[in-house]
Amino acid sequence: MMELRRLRGEALDAALDDVAALRIAVFRDWPYIYDGSLDYERRYLESYRQSEAALVVGAFDGARLVGAATGTPLEDHAADFAAPFEATGLDLGTVFYCAESVLLPEYRGQGLGHLFFDHREAHARALGRSHAVFCSVIRPDRHPLRPADYRPLDGFWRKRGYAPLPGVIARFDWTDLGETCQTGKDLQFWGRQL
Repeated sequence: MMELRRLRGEALDAALDDVAALRIAVFRDWPYIYDGSLDYERRYLESYRQSEAALVVGAFDGARLVGAATGTPLEDHAADFAAPFEATGLDLGTVFYCAESVLLPEYRGQGLGHLFFDHREAHARALGRSHAVFCSVIRPDRHPLRPADYRPLDGFWRKRGYAPLPGVIARFDWTDLGETCQTGKDLQFWGRQL
């Protein structure tokens, strides 16, 4: 039986390694092809333990964590993600960053992606935020690791009212599968008014 739970305090502490492992597993797939490490993920997720305004929602199949969604006020996230907004005139204090949605493949297509956005958008409104954003990696269509049957999530995001924000692109480094060092990736921000 599927259950969504907001993770805080001891519940978050108990689930952090599972969230980290889930992020590594899901982001290994296209388009992220991320060669992650548990040490990096633990450091990254520490910010969600430290911020009172951050949100972590876990999807559980019984006791097993099968998905997670994270979010935080944009100004609490990496400066690399806030900098692209400087030219927009948008007050960062009004923006909530819907950081990640990770879900094991066998649980996709059952409405959990919508529920993840519902929870983050409701949390953003409760914080007084008027805008929600997220970003997606930009990969070339002819990348050698792109699966022939890959379908981007653009249609899903557009149905939720999101659209790409023109010129709002962040750059972030990580190691791709099969590579030995980090390289920069462009990430397109999508957003909507709440």
